[in-house]
Amino acid sequence: MVNLLKKYWFLLGLLIVFILTLKDSTETIARTGLFLKAHHGADIAIVLIFFIYGLTTHASELKSGINDIQGLGIGLFNIFIIAPVIAAVFMVLPLPEGLIIGIFIVSVMPTTLSSGVVMTGAAGGNIAHALLITLTANILSVFTIPVILAFLLSLYKDAVSVNIDKLAIMIKIGLLVVLPLIAGLGVKKWVNKLIETAGNFIQQLNQLFVIAIVWMSLSQTKPVILGNMDMVPRVFLAVLVFHVMLLLSAFLLTRLFKIPSGRRESVIFMGSQKTLPLSVIIQVTLFPQYGMALIVCVLHHIVHLFIDSYLVGKLKRDSSVPLHG
Repeated sequence: MVNLLKKYWFLLGLLIVFILTLKDSTETIARTGLFLKAHHGADIAIVLIFFIYGLTTHASELKSGINDIQGLGIGLFNIFIIAPVIAAVFMVLPLPEGLIIGIFIVSVMPTTLSSGVVMTGAAGGNIAHALLITLTANILSVFTIPVILAFLLSLYKDAVSVNIDKLAIMIKIGLLVVLPLIAGLGVKKWVNKLIETAGNFIQQLNQLFVIAIVWMSLSQTKPVILGNMDMVPRVFLAVLVFHVMLLLSAFLLTRLFKIPSGRRESVIFMGSQKTLPLSVIIQVTLFPQYGMALIVCVLHHIVHLFIDSYLVGKLKRDSSVPLHG
């Protein structure tokens, strides 16, 4: 029981935040979250998340992953091209506006910051290459998110008119994501010993910041979410189908380009997982009226963690080589 709690404490934390925020009849929890958000709490949290990620990323490892340009290209193709195409398919289904927009938001996100890298290594894949994919994807997202998201919305005839200031979003992502990431990489050499000593604590701190962002967003969208709780099963099914389709695409691409085990794992995990913090920021910034979109972002994160945790064991058993450089 203790081991399960240690392994899934982050998912449990998300669940607890959901329940406490939505069930608190005194509104104390929601008001506190709103206060923090009004004073740039969410922005500060996401800056710290990416700064810490820069601190814990080994630049030397990235060099060994640069050799696999083919894998990098395939991973980015799945992240930025296939995912939005899959999201566009959902437009033809009779689904609520908030759910469709939530799928759109998730689809344009870059890959996860840490879970995918950890899973790649656990499955016997190239950790350095996983790091390269996630860093490249998160930097490119500055330019891709506003453009692709605006395109998807333009295709969705039933969506309310949302004027996306592409330059403003690019600047915001750059300030919240890229600069803190680069800053973390830059100061890493001066605090390297401290990072190595407190590595686990720092990773857990990062996850706590993610939970805090979700809490602040929940506090703002609570009334809308409570009015749509009957839709949660449909949201769960939608994000499950979306992630499975993205995984199948990643598997097919690795087969098509004959990427062997040891190299395929980083493409599969990094090419299909989507980061949560940035999706929440985009939802709150552009679509605060769609509380269901927030449920989509959070549930997708939970679903892909569980599915991919199962895949780790399967890929590891199928792999004949434990690690390739």
